[in-house]
This record gives sequence, structure tokens and C-alpha cells, in this order.
Amino acid sequence: MSSTAHNRTTGNSWTGGGKRGVPEGLWMRCPGCKTMVYRKSVQQQQNVCPECGHHFYMSARERIKHVLDDGTFEEWDGHLRPTDPLRFEDKKRYADRLVAEQQRTGLSDAAITGTGMIRARRVAFGVTDSAFIMGSMGSVVGERLTRLIERATERKMPVIIISGSGGGARMHEGILSLMQMAKVSAALARFDRAGGLFISVLTNPTMGGVAASFASLGDLVFAEPKALIGFAGPRTIKATIRIELPKGFQTSEFLLEHGYIDRIVPRHRLKSEIARAIDYCGK
Repeated sequence: MSSTAHNRTTGNSWTGGGKRGVPEGLWMRCPGCKTMVYRKSVQQQQNVCPECGHHFYMSARERIKHVLDDGTFEEWDGHLRPTDPLRFEDKKRYADRLVAEQQRTGLSDAAITGTGMIRARRVAFGVTDSAFIMGSMGSVVGERLTRLIERATERKMPVIIISGSGGGARMHEGILSLMQMAKVSAALARFDRAGGLFISVLTNPTMGGVAASFASLGDLVFAEPKALIGFAGPRTIKATIRIELPKGFQTSEFLLEHGYIDRIVPRHRLKSEIARAIDYCGK
């Protein structure tokens, strides 16, 4: 019997002697331990590798789902939309890039803000998402975060911001983007004078203008394991100063050792740790 006839007889989907392949997308390679892991197992553990604990990317919507109590999130300022005040253009027009990013991610911009409950504790909650132009901080991101903090000041709520921003200030908006660093920081200063509690959670990556402004200003600063945190990336720094950088430079573990952050918190413990911190601080 020919191999082709044998295929038809046995029901195999291969032709020409090859074996049936594994359906695409069931398995993924972990960049931490280089092991092939079952995708569903990773998803069931909040996008964490079951073998080595590597923390994969998690979207803003997923973070809201896992950190806030079910059904308690109320979004604020979702109607705000980015514009193109400078008519910026590089490989494509900024206006076109915004539309493409919105369609691809389902987000209107790189930050979602609102209020919700964390183990029955009412908080003002914000999260930035690196999927949208690397989580860079444009005018809408800055405005949403500022309004979040101002409402928390008025309502005497703790502020929780989870940062996943690898793009810093958004160059497409020029000085208007850079101004957001000062605007959000000023809102946090007023919040602090009013006695508010700000818990900043740093994830991979938290870089640029975000790391240089509000992400570093928490009364408590938590970070996920092995997150890249800093202003310029390690490759840029190494190329500039031309010296070998310390092992683990700009990782959560390195920054904890040098006093830049307060605690490394694995994703599955984050909700409990935030609730505990709120109780401990009497907020």
C-alpha cells in the first residue's frame, strides 16, 4: 500500500511521511527557564510560569480582574481620547497609529483608571498597559491619572497604580507628554499633604518618564519579580558610560537590595499584600 493510501486508511492528517503536528498555540516557551509550558496552565496561574515563576505580560483588563473584587470596578474618564496636536509623523502618522493601537488592543489609551474594592476596601485604582504604544505616557494617560488622584484626595481613598510602561513620555506629543510627569507628581504631592496612602506597583517593564515620576513616589513601592525598572535601559547606559554593569542591574531584586523598592510581591499574592498594607496604614 502506498503511503498516501495508508494515510487515507488510518485517518492521519499528514502527507508524505510527516507526523501530525500539535495544534498551534497550546504550548509556549518560557523565557525564564526555557521550558515548553502548557499555555492554559500559565493562564490559570495569572500568566506565571508553573515551572520557574516567570511573570509573563498581563493586560490592564486582566489585572483589574485579578486585583479587584469581582464586579466592583467602575471606570472613570474612559471618554477621554488622545488627539494629535503636533500632527506628528514618523513611519506613519500619529493619528493613524492611535487608531491602529485602539483596534489592536481594545484600549482607548495606555491607562485605565477607576474605583473598585480590594478585599472589601474601597480604592482608587489605575493601571498602565505596555501593549498600547509601550504604555507610554501621553496627555490622556496623565490626565486620567491626575483625575484619579484628585478624586481619591476628595473621597479619602487609597490610591493604587500598577505601572507597566516601557515607553516613558510619548514622543509623539512632545512637551505636552513631558508635562504629564510634573502634573501627576503635583497631584500626588497634594494627595500626600492630605494624608493619603499611595501604593505603587512596578511591573515589567517600568521605564522612562513613568519610572522617573509617579511610579517612584509611592508611600509603599511593590514590584513583581525580575521586573525591569529604571529610566534608560541597561544597554543604553552601558553604551553611554562604557563600563560593565552589575549583575541583575535594574531588576526588582537589585533595586530591593539597594533600597529603591520596599518589597517584591509575586502576582498571586498582590491582592492580599495591598489589602494588608491598607489595614496596616489605617487607611
